[in-house]
Amino acid sequence: MNPLKIVIPMAGWATRMRPQTWSKPKPLVAVAGRTALDYLLDMFRTLPQGWSVEYVFIVSPGLGETQIPRFMAEQYPHLRVHYVVQHEMRGQSHALYLARQHLQGPMIMCFSDTLMETDFSFLEAETADGVAWVKEVEDPRRFGVAEIDLEGRIRHLIEKPQSTENRLAVVGCYYFRQGEALVEAIEEQMRRDLRLKNEFFLADAINILLERGARMRPHTVPVWLDTGTIAATLETNRYLLAHRPFPAPSFPEDVRIIPPVAIHPEARVRHSTIGPNVSIGAGCVIEEASIEDSILESGVTVRQLSLVHSFIGQRATLIGKNAELRLELNIGDDSSIFVR
Repeated sequence: MNPLKIVIPMAGWATRMRPQTWSKPKPLVAVAGRTALDYLLDMFRTLPQGWSVEYVFIVSPGLGETQIPRFMAEQYPHLRVHYVVQHEMRGQSHALYLARQHLQGPMIMCFSDTLMETDFSFLEAETADGVAWVKEVEDPRRFGVAEIDLEGRIRHLIEKPQSTENRLAVVGCYYFRQGEALVEAIEEQMRRDLRLKNEFFLADAINILLERGARMRPHTVPVWLDTGTIAATLETNRYLLAHRPFPAPSFPEDVRIIPPVAIHPEARVRHSTIGPNVSIGAGCVIEEASIEDSILESGVTVRQLSLVHSFIGQRATLIGKNAELRLELNIGDDSSIFVR
C-alpha cells in the first residue's frame, strides 16, 4: 500500500492576514502560544496506528520555500515532507497538479488555515472513494457547500454560492482513496477551462470525479476553526485557550492574570493586567500595561498602554504614557508605535 499523503497547499499570498504575512508565511503566524501549522499537524495524530504517512507542502516562492522547510527541519525532523513551489497563483487545483508526482494512492488534502476537531481513525475502515469534512454555518457564501442526495452522499459541490439556503459548508479538508483519480479529474478540469476569477478551484475537479461515478460522503465536524483572517485568528485564539491545557503562569503580586491565557515562561510582565484570551510569546516585555483578547508574538515590548482585540507581530515595540488608553491594533513584525 502506498503511504498516505497529507497534502497542504500554503502558497497563497495571504493578503487577509497582512501585515503579519509580509514577513512570514501564514502557517507560521502565532495563535494560542504556538504556530497555526503546529495545531494543524496536531490534527493528524488520530490517523490509524501503523499507517505510513508522508506530507506534501505546496509553498510560495520566497518566504514559503525558505521559512517553512526550516521550521519543519527544526521542529519536526522526524516527519517526511516533500516540498513543491507554486510560482503562479492559479488556484487550488493547479497547486495540487504541480504535486501530482507525489499523489499515488490515498491522500488527504487540507488547507493550511483549516483547523477542526475530528478523529481520522475512521479512515482505516472507510470504503467510499472520498470524504469531505463539512459543518453547517450561518452564512456559507464565503465558502463552498455540499449538495447531499437522498442516500446521504455528496451529489455536487458549489464554490462560493450566491444564496444562503444550503448551509452545509465544506471546511477545506478532503480524503481521496486514489490520488491518481483526482489528478485525472484536474486534468479534465483544465481541458474544460473550468475557472472562477481566473483560478482553478478544487470543487470543480471534485465535481468531475462525481460525474465519473465516484462515491463521496460528508463527515460532519463539531468544531471548525479558521486562521485565514486576523479576526478569525483572534477567535481561534479564544477557543484554543479555553479548550487546551496551558500551564498557569507565576508572576509577582503586581500582575493580575485573568484566564484563559498562554504566556511563554520567558516573557517578563510587571505592574500589568493580562487576560482574558491573551497569547504572549517568548521574550515579550510587558510593563504597566493591560492586554485583553490579543496575540503578541515573540519579542514584543508593551509599556504604559492597553491593548484589546489586537495582533502584534514579532519584535514590535509599543510605548505610551497612559495605560488607560485602549488601542485596537494590527501591526507587523519589527514595527514601532509611540503614543505621545
